[in-house]
Amino acid sequence: MNIYVFKTSIEPQDIRSVNELLRTLIPNCTWNYDLEDCDNILRVESRKNIAKLICFHLRMDGFYCEELE
Repeated sequence: MNIYVFKTSIEPQDIRSVNELLRTLIPNCTWNYDLEDCDNILRVESRKNIAKLICFHLRMDGFYCEELE
């Protein structure tokens, strides 16, 4: 299992819509947020490399998203 960490512009009021997007994109994965971190962290656990997919779709929905190394 791989853990992907993203710096985002997700805010608490965005959680519901982002969760819906992630459920559609990556239904067999788990994720969580650390919105108290200055980088508004999104962590995703997945067996597949989904980093580009998540960044692309979050950006299409108007969010900043960058994978952290």
